[in-house]
Amino acid sequence: MDFALTEEQLVLRQRVRDFAEAELSPGADRRDSTGEFPREAMEKIGKLGWMGLIFPPEYGGSGSDFLSYTLVVEELSRIDASAAITLLAHNLCASHIFAFGSEEQKRQFLSPLARGEALGAWALTEPGAGSDAAALQAEALPADGGWRMTGNKYLITNGSRAEILVVMASTDPSRRARGICAFIVAGDSPGLRRGKNIDKLGFRASDTAALLLKDVFVPADRLLGEAGSGFSQTMQVLDAGRLGLAAMAVGIARGCLEGSLAYARKRQAFGRPIGDFQAIRGMLADMATEIDAARLLLRRAVYLRDTGEPYTREASMAKLFASETAMRAATRAVQIHGGAGYTRAYPAERYFREAKLCEIGEGTSEIQRMVIARELLKTAKEGV
Repeated sequence: MDFALTEEQLVLRQRVRDFAEAELSPGADRRDSTGEFPREAMEKIGKLGWMGLIFPPEYGGSGSDFLSYTLVVEELSRIDASAAITLLAHNLCASHIFAFGSEEQKRQFLSPLARGEALGAWALTEPGAGSDAAALQAEALPADGGWRMTGNKYLITNGSRAEILVVMASTDPSRRARGICAFIVAGDSPGLRRGKNIDKLGFRASDTAALLLKDVFVPADRLLGEAGSGFSQTMQVLDAGRLGLAAMAVGIARGCLEGSLAYARKRQAFGRPIGDFQAIRGMLADMATEIDAARLLLRRAVYLRDTGEPYTREASMAKLFASETAMRAATRAVQIHGGAGYTRAYPAERYFREAKLCEIGEGTSEIQRMVIARELLKTAKEGV
């Protein structure tokens, strides 16, 4: 869908597409098999300015809009979603600092993130706190000149590699959500231990680790925003994060469709290409239609964000539909490939494993439905 894009955005999309095919595609399957982090590719992405695309030039960014960012994510995900999710996690960290950090915090921490000189991570999830984010157990207790943080974080993307982290912890567990604060934590902080890359179903080349914090000192000037505002900050950051994940889901779904189209043209059965058969054509048509619908939902939510309008409901709708579209597209892609789709001979099985995370990360499909219904009921009550 090109009609809503500017010439500059079209050029950007083509640049990212060319980069992904040249730099990511050749080793994507190998990295998935070995768990090798795409370090060189991510360094190049940083030098190209895509790590800080949405941040103002005064902080080292490119000053682009969020639509341009989703174009980058979609094109990377079409080839290698592990690279895309690395970018998404980095931007959760950077966006949190940009939205709620002081001027000094932005200069000191956002700038190297936006320039691609440092990798960021965003640490919310814990072994016992996923969908129920307010149940986190990590604590930050007052100490001379700051806080002492203790707790465990789990499934943190970029966790073992990030130089700058935003970590959520409670300064008053009795207040649950109202006691949560967000802190900037340096990756080399004494007392911070990082686990190895977790062996996952998909996204095996992305860095996902547990963090163990034991008496980590956090200086007073590393608190983001007001004390006790960390949970509300987190919800706002997640709204934008869901748009990034929706773009990733659309990219994965596109990879499924394009691979299936190529296979349907060349694979012969009963003396004909399988693309001639109605059953295959029906699956291809459904994939293409749902992908376009998912992208349109995403574009609507992105438009609202870029114009400063509320977009919580629309972000959840886009994330919900795009993630489930990716899963359906991956299932159909494996089916179209038949037995070959169940092997590593084609990317279909990798897309299948990656698509599942889209229904879990940044709030599960069940959480998205709760958010959508809550927003609907809120507007109904207000008579809107």
